[in-house]
Amino acid sequence: MTEEMKPWRDLLLVHKFAAEEVYLKLQILDEEFRSIHDYNPIEHIKYRVKKPNSIIDKLQRRGYEPTIENARKYIYDIAGIRIICAFTADIYKVYELIKNQDDLEVVEIKDYIASPKENGYMSLHVHVEVPVFLSSGAVKIRIEIQIRTIAMDFWASLEHKIYYKYRNQAPEHITRRLKICADMITTLDSRMLQIKEEISEFDFVTDTLDKKVIEAIHLEPIEEDE
Repeated sequence: MTEEMKPWRDLLLVHKFAAEEVYLKLQILDEEFRSIHDYNPIEHIKYRVKKPNSIIDKLQRRGYEPTIENARKYIYDIAGIRIICAFTADIYKVYELIKNQDDLEVVEIKDYIASPKENGYMSLHVHVEVPVFLSSGAVKIRIEIQIRTIAMDFWASLEHKIYYKYRNQAPEHITRRLKICADMITTLDSRMLQIKEEISEFDFVTDTLDKKVIEAIHLEPIEEDE
């Protein structure tokens, strides 16, 4: 590795440590909900760290010199974690879980669900700072957590491929159809949540009735014949 690349290596390494730290916290929450609670708002979690070329490209697109200092100052998603949920309501439940972590500091929230981007993109972006303990001492690293539904993630994945294929100059008919699909996803997520809530309500009524029936008939243990 050249001397020129070592600062980039160090930058990415400390962001990798930060992402792994937050990822572990989320894995613990995920396992707790799967093992103890009746319902888990987390479907799955993944994380990534940007490569130097990607960081440099983003800085240049924003009009900044591609330096380490500018990467630290202006690029907040060098390390990113994505949390996928089944329902829109789960997104905000997961956000509350993140906010309640004592050693994570929420520094910025971008709610693209309440206010989607013009192209239809939807997701909740939460920027947090996490302390990373190195041999030289603790440093606070900022990472981005994206929380979205399965449908939102599918749409975003397709839009991402189209963006890089056309370099943000996709034909108008494609961007129009993407926006229509985004609107359909909003409707789909809403209807799926309604179905889930109806099922939960039915389960509650059924459990309550079962309990009342058992209490009403006063089941007594059967004594064995001598």
